Amino acid sequence: MRKTSASVPLPVSGAHADFQSYSADRTLGSETSSLRPAVCQVVGYKNSGKTTLICELIRLLKAKGCSVAVIKHDVHGFETDRPGTDTWRQREAGAGAVAITGNEQSFIFESRSRELEELIKAFMHYDYVLVEGFKEESYPKIVLLRNEADLELSSRLSGVTASAIWGELPEVIAEYLPPGQRWFGINDTSEIAEFLWRERIFFQNFNI
Repeated sequence: MRKTSASVPLPVSGAHADFQSYSADRTLGSETSSLRPAVCQVVGYKNSGKTTLICELIRLLKAKGCSVAVIKHDVHGFETDRPGTDTWRQREAGAGAVAITGNEQSFIFESRSRELEELIKAFMHYDYVLVEGFKEESYPKIVLLRNEADLELSSRLSGVTASAIWGELPEVIAEYLPPGQRWFGINDTSEIAEFLWRERIFFQNFNI
């Protein structure tokens, strides 16, 4: 991995505080960044491995004692309910929103889209919010690059903090990244999780 600073400036003080200090800060701190989740977008073109990387990051961050929420952008439409259920029938009857909750899980169905900022507000009590997609939003991003044709993402999108590069020789593509931008191999999931962990205050400071 290239040992350089991120393309978006990272904070110098406090970014490497240990977990115990961080946990205490979230409990005792003021209504500032200490109470905000760290937000990181994972973006890339279709089949670039976004979901796979996020699932690995969830596992690794949870192993550090962190709670993780995920927001996914789906431009193709989706359906999470199924015909015949009570909630499906209620929605078919015209309800604009239906909530269902049980002993271990809850779900809210709404007949409208939401802005990313609004969705993040709903997850303020989590340590991390990982966002799949929403390329044009301005939160810190890890861009997944499969080949040289994808390089335009690393320079065109705002908030790019690091790139995760496919291939056996990622350093070949890394040479074409904007100066100073961090990069990882696509399979360096432990290093990427450690990056999110060490720089979590930086990722908090971009939150709403």
